[in-house]
Amino acid sequence: MIVGMDLNASPLPEDDEDPYETHIEHYSAPEEHVESAVEISRREREERRKRLRSDRPDDRPVHISQPVIYDHFYQNRNSTFYDKSRIPPGWLDCPAVGKEIGCIIPSKVPLGESYNDCVPPGKRYSFKQAVHKQEVSGRKLGLVIDLTNTSRYYQTTDLKKKGIKHVKIQCRGRDAVPENASVNTFVYEVSQFLLRQKSNKYILVHCTHGHNRTGYMIIHYLMRTQPMSVTQAIKFFSEARPPGIYKPDYIDALYAFYHERRPESLVCPPTPEWKRSSDLDLNGEAAVDDDDDDDDDGAPTALPENHETDVMLTNDDVLGDEIPHDQQVQMRQFCYQQLKLNTGVRGHAQFPGSHPVSLNRDNLQLLRQRYYYATWKADGTRYMMLITIDGCYLIDRSFNIRRVQMRFPCRHNKGVGGMSHHLTLLDGEMIIDTLPDSRKQERRYLIYDMMVLNNEPIIENHVIPIFPL
Repeated sequence: MIVGMDLNASPLPEDDEDPYETHIEHYSAPEEHVESAVEISRREREERRKRLRSDRPDDRPVHISQPVIYDHFYQNRNSTFYDKSRIPPGWLDCPAVGKEIGCIIPSKVPLGESYNDCVPPGKRYSFKQAVHKQEVSGRKLGLVIDLTNTSRYYQTTDLKKKGIKHVKIQCRGRDAVPENASVNTFVYEVSQFLLRQKSNKYILVHCTHGHNRTGYMIIHYLMRTQPMSVTQAIKFFSEARPPGIYKPDYIDALYAFYHERRPESLVCPPTPEWKRSSDLDLNGEAAVDDDDDDDDDGAPTALPENHETDVMLTNDDVLGDEIPHDQQVQMRQFCYQQLKLNTGVRGHAQFPGSHPVSLNRDNLQLLRQRYYYATWKADGTRYMMLITIDGCYLIDRSFNIRRVQMRFPCRHNKGVGGMSHHLTLLDGEMIIDTLPDSRKQERRYLIYDMMVLNNEPIIENHVIPIFPL
């Protein structure tokens, strides 16, 4: 339910909020000497170097960024390491926000008040303005997800005052798409926020400009929660945040991840005019893409090498992508509850799957007393598999859980919109087969038991118990 309000009323300024007019600066050009663009660039570069040397001595510890940073860690970063006067290229003319996508609002990064001296009043976009803009439209923000690779753009003080949660998922923007673990964290944070909230609140998601990284994450969320294809999801986002994703490698990565073929008719949009006009250096030539937020001190980003064709598959390979710790705890609890197991003194750390049984005299006597299904002990790696609507999760013998991109459609599915299994728990073994003709290796998951079917335990429905040999 959206709380009614006067949409024409402006919010009263907070105690620490100054009217925007007080930040207007008047500049006048020097009369005797006018610096050229090259001279200005050299002078500003030298000033930044002097500030960095004074603020960051050699013996000062350097804080290394983590992929996922929540706001209480995020605030401990020393923002004086960065040039506060540097506005992201193209930011001024980039549209502030897009249309809502369900409960998600794509946005460019709001800039803190420390940037006001460098941003004309009509171009300013801070969190105070972002929150007010949504409130005027009848939307109340409850969560902000920050995908930038830096901590220099703003502080989260204003968000905390309004009770808005802030989550930072640090993602590179240059020469790399967001990591799969970061995508898993994004989907989990959005899903948990929607599950726990009691009123209709919205989520503001931003990277630097609110197109490539933001679109990549939102499309992943749509793919895992809605019955749609990658093409449909890309179109959906581009209509809400024109022109959508304009980096070809991001689009290719989405199709590759979800095992879909990119249609020839789908053309990657050109770089927006507001971004192209800012991508020229002092000589009028194309500048290096600056979408990485410069949190790595300008160091070049190396693309990961692809050795997929040269790698020999082994049973010791770590499969799947990392998931958030809280999500892993929830899935462990689900397994124990559905299998009616006691946690014991070790908590949920013990693998809940079945175990091989030796054919000693006592166990042979059991075969004489009751009928059992039997299966061979394959030469592979034990995994349980939890199938959900948003993906499959492999559970290893150490009770670690990782996500793999697989989909198990239910019977009588028709197209992409068909239903998929949800909360189905299997037990089996992952083996590696070598095809005799091509000598190509392939992984196969041998399923020999089903414990839960679509959130319904069936372990007590077995007339004949399963006996792995």
